[in-house]
Amino acid sequence: MEKLPKIGLPIIIGIVLLIIFISKSTVTIGAGEAGVLYKTFAGGVVTDEPPLNEGFHLVAPWNKVIVYEVRQQSLEESMTVLSSNGLEIRVDASAWFQPTYSELGKLHSEKGEAYIQRLLQPAIRSASRAVVGRYIPEQLYSSKREAIQKEILEETRILLKDQYVQVNEILVRDVALPENIKDAIERKLRQEQESLEYEFRLTKATQEAERQRIDAEGKARANEILNASLTPNILREKGIQATVELAKSNNAKTVIIGGGEDGMPIILGNN
Repeated sequence: MEKLPKIGLPIIIGIVLLIIFISKSTVTIGAGEAGVLYKTFAGGVVTDEPPLNEGFHLVAPWNKVIVYEVRQQSLEESMTVLSSNGLEIRVDASAWFQPTYSELGKLHSEKGEAYIQRLLQPAIRSASRAVVGRYIPEQLYSSKREAIQKEILEETRILLKDQYVQVNEILVRDVALPENIKDAIERKLRQEQESLEYEFRLTKATQEAERQRIDAEGKARANEILNASLTPNILREKGIQATVELAKSNNAKTVIIGGGEDGMPIILGNN
């Protein structure tokens, strides 16, 4: 009976050590994540092999796995930059990005887990300053939002080339100008709109006047042609035809042939 505790104690210790060993040797990587393996006794960060993908993995207990999110992420930035004429402009932008999956080991080795603060944010801010500095406030406020987004994206990608980070999109959420500049631009835009509206009305009035002139000329020309075609003989013939028709009508009373000054019939009386 006294030997049982002495035999059971090493077994218990062995089980505990085994549990600790197993817990230190297993890593579970979640959805949208990947792991960088750090080999304590074999060269440090593994950069020449693909990262550990989602799921359960066994690793040596003396090694370590650093887990990164590899899904597309969003970074929001609010910065103050200068326009081409030196005015301060506040730009609010969002960047959609993700680490380059196949280069995750190099990213960890060269940039570290804080790569967003060390690498991505400075690149976006630098690109934004460079791009906004090409435009005047009026362009930034009105018509160049999409162009700014595209140019900031291109500049950011140039700065992050071979830096193991992929920038998918830059979205400019807001461009805030000083209030006095904003009011002046809005007044100018209203005046331009009113000018365009006045020009439109003037053009419509000019077109309507031209249409009426053409219509009047057409009617005048038609009357000239009609008057030229109505000779006395034609008028006499038309009158005779009308007299014949009237003579056939029940309403006709008396028809005097040749009673008029020009020899046209005279019709007297109606029912």
